[in-house]
Order: sequence, then C-alpha cells, then structure tokens
Amino acid sequence: MRIRTDFPYETAHEDVRIPLKDGTRLYARIWRPLTGEPVPALLEYVPYRLTDWTAPRDYQRHPWYAGHGYASVRVDVRGHGNSEGLPGDAYDATEAADGVEVINWLAGQPWCTGRVGMFGISWGGTDALRIAALAPEPLKAIVTVCSTDDRYDNDAHYMGGSVLAGGMPAWAATLLAFTARPPDPLHVGDAWREQWLDRLEALSPFIHTWLAHQIRDDYWKQSSVRENYAAVDAAVLAVGGWHDPYRDTVLRLVEQLPPDRVRGLIGPWPHEYPDRGRPPGPAIGFLQETLRWWDHWLKNRDTGVMAEPLLRSWISESHRPATVYRELPGRWVGDPAWPSPHIASVPYALTGEPVIVDSPQHTGLDAGRFLPTGNDADLPPDQRDEDARSACFEFPVTDEPVEILGRPRVTLRLRPDVPYGQAIARLCDVAPDGSSTLVTRGVLSLSARHGRERANAWQPGTTEDVTVELNAIGHTFPPGHRIRLAVSSAYWPWIWPHSGSAGFTLDPAGSRLELPVRDPGAGAEYKIVFEEPEQSEPLGVSSPVTLDEPRPGRLVTRDVAKGEWRVETDPRHGATLVHPDGLEYTEDTLETYTIRERDPHSAHTRSTWTIRLHRPELAWDVTIETRSEVGCDAADFITRDEVVCRDGREIVFHRTWERRIPRMAG
Repeated sequence: MRIRTDFPYETAHEDVRIPLKDGTRLYARIWRPLTGEPVPALLEYVPYRLTDWTAPRDYQRHPWYAGHGYASVRVDVRGHGNSEGLPGDAYDATEAADGVEVINWLAGQPWCTGRVGMFGISWGGTDALRIAALAPEPLKAIVTVCSTDDRYDNDAHYMGGSVLAGGMPAWAATLLAFTARPPDPLHVGDAWREQWLDRLEALSPFIHTWLAHQIRDDYWKQSSVRENYAAVDAAVLAVGGWHDPYRDTVLRLVEQLPPDRVRGLIGPWPHEYPDRGRPPGPAIGFLQETLRWWDHWLKNRDTGVMAEPLLRSWISESHRPATVYRELPGRWVGDPAWPSPHIASVPYALTGEPVIVDSPQHTGLDAGRFLPTGNDADLPPDQRDEDARSACFEFPVTDEPVEILGRPRVTLRLRPDVPYGQAIARLCDVAPDGSSTLVTRGVLSLSARHGRERANAWQPGTTEDVTVELNAIGHTFPPGHRIRLAVSSAYWPWIWPHSGSAGFTLDPAGSRLELPVRDPGAGAEYKIVFEEPEQSEPLGVSSPVTLDEPRPGRLVTRDVAKGEWRVETDPRHGATLVHPDGLEYTEDTLETYTIRERDPHSAHTRSTWTIRLHRPELAWDVTIETRSEVGCDAADFITRDEVVCRDGREIVFHRTWERRIPRMAG
C-alpha cells in the first residue's frame, strides 16, 4: 500500500448539518480542495457513524478524492450517528428520499459544479443504486461495491427461497446493537442524551419484519433495483469479489443496463474495498480506477475508462483448500458483452442409480463465514467431510483445462417424501491427492421451485425436475483434477432447515450440471492492468495491546452424547480503538449456532454484542449490551431480543422482545 501525501490540490474538511424539508438535519463531513473554482461532489451515505465507526476507512479515501479536485462528502443516515431524527427500517423509502435531498443540496452549493457522483460499499453501494433509480438530476455516476440489486434473494436474508441462518439473525442482531448507539456529545452537545432516549424508544428488532416476509413480496421489491433497471439513469461502475456473497449483482447490472454507461469489475476479494489489502488479493489501485470513472462522467475528460471491456474479471487458478489466502493465483480477463460471446454452456450428465439424499443436519459446518471480510477463518476448509455427507458426482478434467466464468446451473430430478425441503449444490475442485476446494454453491428451497414470489408445498412421492443456480465464479480446473458436484439436503449454519425435512431421492437420469465454460484464449486484445493500491494518510487510530488471547475466529464443537454441534464465530469487529480526538470505542461480539444431527427443530442462533463509547475528558461513558436469539418449532420461528443501555452505571434503557412468527417458506 502506497500512502500518498502530495496531491494536485491542498484540502480542508469541515463538519456541517444538511437541512431536509421536514426540518431534520443530517450530519455530514465534507473534504474539499482549496480552489476558487467549483468542483463536482462525491457522496457516501450510510448509517455507520462517520465520527467513529467508519472514520478510519473514510480517511483513506475522502481526502484522496478531495486532493484530486472533488468535494468528497460523508453523510450519516437519519437517526444514526450524529444525524437527527429517528432510525427507520433498513433501506426504507424515507432513507432514499433523504438521499435525494442531500444530492440536490450538494449540487446547489456555490463550491459545486452541480454534478454529483455517489459511491459506497455494501449498504452504501446499495443506497447508491437505489437512489440512482430515483434519478435525481444532478446524479451523473455511481460506484457501487459489494452491493445488492435484489434484497430478497441476494442479500443477508434469504437464498434460493430459504432463510439464511448464517446471515439474517446475525445481521439483525448487528443492526439492533448499532441502532442503539448514541449521538456523540462532542458533536451534538448536551442534547445527546435526549436524542438517544428518543431513538431507543423507537427501537424494534429488524428480525421481526424480515421473518414476516418469507417470499419475495412488495416489502422486498420496493427496495430492489432488480425490479426496474430502466429507472437507473446514472452511469454505473459495479464492483464485486468472488468471495463476496453479493457478487451476482455485478453480472445482472452489466447485462441489464445500457452498455454505454455501465462497466463491471469482479476480483478475488472478500466483502471489502479492493484497495484495502484484505485477503484474498491481489489488491488493486481502486481509488485511481474510480478516479478515471469520476473524471470521465463528472469532468468530461477522456480517461479511457469506457474503452475497457464491459466486464473485467479475475479467473482464479486451481488452489488447495484453505480458510485464508493472502493472494490467489490467476489472471485478469475481459469480455465485451454479457452474456459473453466467449462463454458456452457445457452440460455434464449425471450418471448412476437413484440415490437417497438425507444429509445430517450439521452438513454445512465447513461452509465458511457467509460474509467474509478477510479474517483467518472466513473461507471454507477442505470439503471432504462435507462431501461425505452429500451425494457426489465427478467429472475428470483430461487434456485441457476447464475455465469457467459465470453462474453454473444444476438440474436435479427429485422425489421427496415430505412437503418441504431444500437442495444444496456445491461445485468443488478435487486435486489428485483427494483434497476438495469449494469453488461455488447454490441453494433452492423446494417450496420456491416455481418462483420466489410463492411457496408451493411439494406433493410427497411425486417427481419433478428443479433447477439450482449456483453463485457466479471465475475458476480454472486443471488437467488431472476432477470436477465434483456435491448435493445435500441440509447446510447448517448457512441455511435454516425446513420443518420435518427428510431429504429426497435424486435420480441422475435427467439430472445434469451446466458449466459456463470460457474460451481461455479469448479477449487477448484487452490488456488489463491496475496501478498499485494507494490511499491518503491514515487517521491515526490506535489499539491498545492486551495480554488476552484472542478467541478463535471459528470454533466447532461436538457434544457426542447429545449429537449436538455448535459453531462459535467471532467476526473480528472487536478490540478498543482510540481516536485522535480522545474517543475510546470498544466492540465485542460472538455468534453461536447449534443444531442436533437429526432434529431440524433444534436449530438455534445467538448473537451477543457489547459496545462501549468513552470520552474521559467529558466524563462520558456509555455501554450498549444486546442479546438476540432465534429458534423454531414445527410451526413458528421464535425470536428473543434484549437491549440494555447504560450511561455510566445508570441503566437508562432495558427492553426485551419475544415473538413467534409463523413459518411459511422457511
């Protein structure tokens, strides 16, 4: 990583409050170049607290953009951080409408040319897409990273119509804890406590809403750009990573948006900006690449960015299974269109006699973390144990390597003997020594086989063909290896098991795997190179060294007598960070998933959070503690949540919620 201190422009920053029509003021930090000429504005708009939680990341990029002639603006969403108002549901209509007002306000400032870009990762990238679909006139271009255009089937909630046990409960617990954080008295003064208590009174667990919408209904559609791509007028640079669960969004965007104003980029990265160096790499000069985008669309400069192929992708070479890779071997390729003329769907017929697939409920323990961010235990280990609990079909790679790019697809002829269940398909690269590396996977709730908008029970004992789409990937299977398709009926803790699930009979006759095979010699005319990663000077946050041994990132234990398996995950949000302004910010979280081998109703998740914000010079010491649990029986999901907030030693808020939510598709 190169740290840059010399820029074309000197810069300065200030904190301001942006007024909305209803009188609410949103807290913003603006970095601007010191020039008498107006410049375009870039907006990053998220609920994640610009004065502490995202401050280290913000300082890596916003001053960098300002140094290159842009007003770079970071704004907290209504009801979060030091912004006024009450928090709403995730991605609600008010949040998007507020974003439009912020864009119009920025465009109207005397230091702005009236042209605005928007960027962000995850929530911020999704908001950039959603607001682009509202088409505010000043918004000319966006950069959306690790974001989703489909909040039902390609977010943290559902996958293939199944409840994402490894995503939804933990994410709901995270948002409950995050939303309970107070404004900072250094920035809002004595009003902080009253604002905090007002927010806490409005607090409600997000899991209640998400589990109440178990099919793709209007709740999910209203915040999903996938419902109307034509509404997006701004130019879109869509970026993802093969180890980010939302990467399929990039392929849909380059397929659906006009090719004269969209480009796609998919690297080997996790759920992180591509310049941060979080494994797996290689990292790229992402800020420089986005500067080409901004200069083209906001300053009318010919940077050559639109001469790049429609999609630039990293094709990984075969690699041994591991839970972390500092860098993956591979190469960049370019495709001029999507679907690509260089890719053909190649079928591989399944063979053999019908086989009963009735996986034990703990199948999936080696799935890895749903949302990898570069931690040492994030990625899936060797898949041989998982393969042993699955029905496997193999295809040898003989003379030439098989290079794939896109979404594999599996057609399965199934006969379940119960109304509900799910099919999980994993694609693995098996080396000559037998080691099995997970390449990609897909899930289908059998009740969603006719579409995500409905839940249709299966007539027990009848046979149907179903299609399971796997997540997109770029990978090369070398000669001497075997392509393995592994099919299971369970995948805990990623997927919540169906009530009464008893597997199915899989008939290989009529079943097949379809791989998107790419011509490895195609696209040679594209010379795809990126600069070295570069950022502005870091904020200067420090973390005190402790003698405590860190918890394992992912710990699996088995109670042999009970037949119960337990997974503990530490997402590594923790530690204490001391900011230059004196703030001490501490987080600790632990996610726990338990299940018994033959009891789908034993599935249970628990997430605990502790957050402390401490300013010694102001005698301000606030603590938030939360506990969130999800269990089930045959009829309902059962959720329990608790929030305890302290100002010093005084408990100022304590509330518990318990709710039973009828099971529909999950």
